[in-house]
Amino acid sequence: MGKGSVLKIDCEGWSKPARAGTAAAAITVLCPLCDAEVSLPPGGVGQLPPDYVELGRGRLGCDLCAEGAAVGRCQTCGAALCPFCRQAHRRQKKTASHAVTELESSKDCSQAGRPLFCPSHPSEELRLFCEQCDQPVCRDCVVDRHRQHPYDLASNVVHRHGDSLRMLLESTQQRVSTLEGVLSQIDGMGSAVRVRAEAVATEICLFASGYVKAIEEHRDRLLKQLEDLKVQKENLLQLQKAQLQQLLLDMRTGVEFTERLLTSGSDLEILITKGVVASRLAKLNSVAYSTRPSVDDNIQFSPQERAGQCCGYEVYGAILNKVVDPAKCTLHGEDLCIARQNELTGFTLLCNDTTGEQMGRGGESVRVTITHKDKKDCAVKPTVCDNGDGTYHVSYSPEEPGLYAVCVCVKGQHVQGSPFTLTVKNKFRKHPGVFHCCTFCSSGGQKAARCACGGTMPGGYQGCGHGHKGHPGCPHWSCCGQVTKSSECLGPPNDSSQRSLLRTVAL
Repeated sequence: MGKGSVLKIDCEGWSKPARAGTAAAAITVLCPLCDAEVSLPPGGVGQLPPDYVELGRGRLGCDLCAEGAAVGRCQTCGAALCPFCRQAHRRQKKTASHAVTELESSKDCSQAGRPLFCPSHPSEELRLFCEQCDQPVCRDCVVDRHRQHPYDLASNVVHRHGDSLRMLLESTQQRVSTLEGVLSQIDGMGSAVRVRAEAVATEICLFASGYVKAIEEHRDRLLKQLEDLKVQKENLLQLQKAQLQQLLLDMRTGVEFTERLLTSGSDLEILITKGVVASRLAKLNSVAYSTRPSVDDNIQFSPQERAGQCCGYEVYGAILNKVVDPAKCTLHGEDLCIARQNELTGFTLLCNDTTGEQMGRGGESVRVTITHKDKKDCAVKPTVCDNGDGTYHVSYSPEEPGLYAVCVCVKGQHVQGSPFTLTVKNKFRKHPGVFHCCTFCSSGGQKAARCACGGTMPGGYQGCGHGHKGHPGCPHWSCCGQVTKSSECLGPPNDSSQRSLLRTVAL
């Protein structure tokens, strides 16, 4: 950074004057070219080192005439000489012995080879270098401000400092190459990002146009479906209307004829035609017809309903024209009317529309109540699970045995078979005995072992045996005599003679 550069001064340093007894506040300046922060010397901007390279740019002028361009330099006095002054320099007695060299390189042609004078001692050339202060000095500086500082000739130390600068230069050049490579990668990545963004934008546009096309096609399909449904309902209403109008016309004709017969006909005419008239009126009265329109106006659109795929896109929105009919809803399940105490059980409700077809979707208002018939304060809280396909699973676990009234309502109306009676049996009783072929085999021939079947064996055996009296002829439970292995235990027989034979085998 040199004197001639435009400076950006840190005003914070200026705004804080040094207090008495404290060091002066540091003032820094920023180089407008490299943003390097440099401390301002005590003498101000004037003491900043100049940019000699920048000052030496361009062709060097003659130091003597200041008119021509320098082509040589006097090695004795250091003056740059134009061709005319160089000849004059050689002819004059005082300078005839001076050695003058040609300025061939750009470095020679610049001011870099000119002597530099000390800013503190303008008449003294800077030929020495203070090692402690790390700056060039003159002879007067060495005996003045830089007294006792180690120093040497500038020509002797320039190689060492130049080598250090070259090492830093190489390191910096490597970093410059690295940064240039990173910047190149960044530029390449920026180009790749732009190319990729354009490709993705194209994909988005294609997706959006395809999606719009799918939605429009789905819209047209829904509108056609709606039109077909409207025409179907209108045709059914027109058919019902035509049938009822014809029936009404027939009835009015029969009524008018009968009224005219009864008011204007003779007794004999009435008796003769009464059979035909009565038959006609009876036939008309026997015609069955609905007192309500054959269809309703229930047409709904559900935007959340999945409608499958259209042109490869998932679309939503469906026309709903089915209405649940509680009278057509049915209950299903094994042992619908039987349950066990403290056992989870349940049944399934199937919701159908007015035609008896399954709804195929959920969302209906289903209410189930299970109340004990004898204990009004005893009720079972059921759980209703909507399967989303028109079926609802009802699960419950009764805590008390007895008879319960079960009510199943859809939209506040009872379904088929509701209400019904639920019988809750006592908790399932497990068999405490063994399922054996006979007492003799299961007890290992013990005479005191007995069985609830009541069978005995000769020889003092109190239990049953194969082919002997009382044996049921098949495997059975020793505790109650049941012949079904998966049955519920009924306990010992009630017969008093058998009640004394409670000692059963136990493996």
